Amino acid sequence: MARMTTPHTIAVLGLGRMGSAIATRLAAQDRDVVGWTRSGRTAGTVKTTDDPNEAVAQADLVLLALFDGPACRQVLDDVRDSLRTDTIVLNTSTIAPAEATRLARLLGPAYVHAPLLGSVPAATTGTLQILAAADQNTLDRVRPVLETLGTVRHVADASTAAALKLIANNSLAGAVLALRDSLRQADVLGLPRTQTLDVLELGQLGALVARKRPFLLGEPTAAPAEFTIGALAKDMALLAAASDTPLRGATGLPDTPAALESDIAVAATAPAVEDAVLEPLRAYIRGHATGDPTHFRDAFLPTAHIEGIRDGAFVSWHLDEYCTLFRGRPAPDEPTRTRRIDAIDVHGTVATATMTLRHGADTFTDIFLLVLADGRWRIANKAYHRHD
Repeated sequence: MARMTTPHTIAVLGLGRMGSAIATRLAAQDRDVVGWTRSGRTAGTVKTTDDPNEAVAQADLVLLALFDGPACRQVLDDVRDSLRTDTIVLNTSTIAPAEATRLARLLGPAYVHAPLLGSVPAATTGTLQILAAADQNTLDRVRPVLETLGTVRHVADASTAAALKLIANNSLAGAVLALRDSLRQADVLGLPRTQTLDVLELGQLGALVARKRPFLLGEPTAAPAEFTIGALAKDMALLAAASDTPLRGATGLPDTPAALESDIAVAATAPAVEDAVLEPLRAYIRGHATGDPTHFRDAFLPTAHIEGIRDGAFVSWHLDEYCTLFRGRPAPDEPTRTRRIDAIDVHGTVATATMTLRHGADTFTDIFLLVLADGRWRIANKAYHRHD
């Protein structure tokens, strides 16, 4: 049986943003900390080693702060022979429930699965929320260390702790995407970005808006990011796999991890878009809403083409042909139709934009190429995809 003593020497394996903050916090609380990371980066005031086995051999607590489950398994495989019989492995990494279960079975009572709720500032100030799953005796041993980092919430088992962390991150991703959608709609309506953020900060997204405001206003003094986009998208993919539920992106259609990562990235750093760039897209929306081709002629360059697959065949209409599809009146089901600008990226005198159109039973994704010609933005070409 492991001796009932509080760990004195702690090896922190993984010195990314969170790992570095954890190691620094523990060292500042007079813990003997040695760090190691595959990237070779240092954690400021924390002593480090190039050999994880050296770090583990000295430690009676090994704290993992790694990117994913495969990284945890690989590092543990590499250092397992250096683990002392009384060493506890404390895993703070965000991994799949099945991966947490495998590690718990592999290490037995010496394993504590303790994913963290909170970001780098919370780790720095010791205000994390910690979902800790472990044998009671083991948890008692590591509790003083965990309480240095935040508040401990005992969870029944490793799988449950891992699943709860993914659910928490899912709510974060949802909030980021909700903020993205609100800002896009505000841009379309021509609302000033600062005023929009002021109002959003009063509501349910207030805390997120307050943290993201410098980025969303494009301020050069914005503080470093508190989480990485890749990590959050990875967590959403893990949750989708664990729950056997497809990822859903901005369109509500099944998505891929890469597409979801792009969604979250746009949401997390969405810059304000100049009104002039939005105007041809608004004219395009007015054309669909009214059925009046005049709006399309206002939106597109005269040389524009509209291309896609129609009835199984590739079509490429020039603007005049496209305009003949519209008869000057709204579609009968116009009140139920919706259009949303999903993304705009401006590169000097050219820009790209994506729009989702829900027209009755049909959903379209439109991709636009825009150019700034003679001081005015116009759509040069459009390609579309009709979702089955």
